[in-house]
Amino acid sequence: MTTAFFSHDDCAKHNMGREHPESPERLSAIISYLADTELAQRLDWIKPDEITRDQLLSVHPERYLHQLDVMQPTQGRVFTDPDTALMPGSLRAARLAAGANLQAVDMVLSSQVTNAFVCARPPGHHAERAKSMGFCFYNNIALAAMRALNFHRLERIAIVDFDVHQGNGTVDVVQGDERILMCSSFQHPFYPHSHSHSMADNIVNTPIAAGTSAAEYRKRVETDWLHRLQDFRPQLVLVSAGFDGHRLDPMAELNLEADDYRWLTDMLTSVAHDHANDRLVSTLEGGYHLTALAQSVTAHLAGLARVG
Repeated sequence: MTTAFFSHDDCAKHNMGREHPESPERLSAIISYLADTELAQRLDWIKPDEITRDQLLSVHPERYLHQLDVMQPTQGRVFTDPDTALMPGSLRAARLAAGANLQAVDMVLSSQVTNAFVCARPPGHHAERAKSMGFCFYNNIALAAMRALNFHRLERIAIVDFDVHQGNGTVDVVQGDERILMCSSFQHPFYPHSHSHSMADNIVNTPIAAGTSAAEYRKRVETDWLHRLQDFRPQLVLVSAGFDGHRLDPMAELNLEADDYRWLTDMLTSVAHDHANDRLVSTLEGGYHLTALAQSVTAHLAGLARVG
């Protein structure tokens, strides 16, 4: 097993302010915690390149990309919605995060690595085709899916989103696309208050009530997802890995622990092993308690690398 770890220092240049939970410290907390583990030596550390304009156009229309370009300031902050701000380095960071996802898909599908984790920011799963929101500008996981489908000519891809907030942007892009099966767990009712009742056949929503135990969460997810994923037989598994369902996270009210993220990872790598020659790409979405985030990501990476 070879697990690639994608990250870039310039992702820290997107800084929406000291009070903002989606901060550069999220990445530094993960990397510094990981550096003290033996796991760090087993990863293939890769610095990604930016996504190209043409690649962005596989998901986002030109008018939206142009709007973001025009809005990005040369100094200070410009808010694109009440939660999401552009800084001078924001779109560079966003292009690197998106580019890392495409590069990870390319490397996994060309058998250069077995699987990959993209430790980059800003996150992406709230970005709709032509709308930024929820700390997101470009939909990284949807862009990765289009790369695998349109460039690599895969026929079936699974997207699994276990962020505590539903990936409304990903649903907006992929609903109705029979080449994609999307399974999503999220606290409900909760932000973003949209797309949680999608009736598209390729969307499997698993709403979770606030305060639900980790044991009940595991039972619900396994019941809703596992047979659908096995029946779908994905040729690639893509993961929107949000760790804000942790019991310590200040942004939500679920009760997961790092061990639960290892359990999720083991389930998904099993599906990838059965149907996709172990091919899996995971990308960081949420997670805002820095210690819990670092521990949970490390548990996720240990599962990808099959350590412990």
